[in-house]
Amino acid sequence: MATNANEAAHGAADAAHAAETGGMPQIDFATFPNQIFWLVVTIVVIYLILSRVALPRIGSVLAERQGTITNDIAAAEELKLKAQEAEAAYNQALADARVEAQKIIAEAKAEIQIGLDEATAKADAEIAAKAAESEKKIGEVRAGALEAVTEVAKDTAAEIIGMLDQKADAAVVSEAVNARLKG
Repeated sequence: MATNANEAAHGAADAAHAAETGGMPQIDFATFPNQIFWLVVTIVVIYLILSRVALPRIGSVLAERQGTITNDIAAAEELKLKAQEAEAAYNQALADARVEAQKIIAEAKAEIQIGLDEATAKADAEIAAKAAESEKKIGEVRAGALEAVTEVAKDTAAEIIGMLDQKADAAVVSEAVNARLKG
């Protein structure tokens, strides 16, 4: 109980002090120097903690982040240059391939044209040979036909003369048919 009485007495003293000063101890001008001292001590401690511990960590994180960003930008520029070089090399290779393809096409056309010219010349030669052979055969057939017509004409003339009850001399009939055929 003594503790309770002590606590009650202490509480009453605080209440009396509060009533004397006008309420809140933070606004009491009598305690301002004490409050300002502890405020300065607290601010100095917070400043020391921030300047020695927190700010160097934050600074190192920011520096690391800035370094990473700078490195990434440099790497991106380098990769961009490599991409441009690769694109230029690709375009050059594409142009070279097109030129090479045109050259191959021209060579193939030339080879095909040579083969076509050779085949045409060979076919023309074969056609000319067959035409000459045909002309020769036609000439032989004509000559054979002319001889056959001459023989038929001689035989026919001899038969006609024989039907007329006359005797025909083969030399005379042959000479008359030849004279008539010549014009």
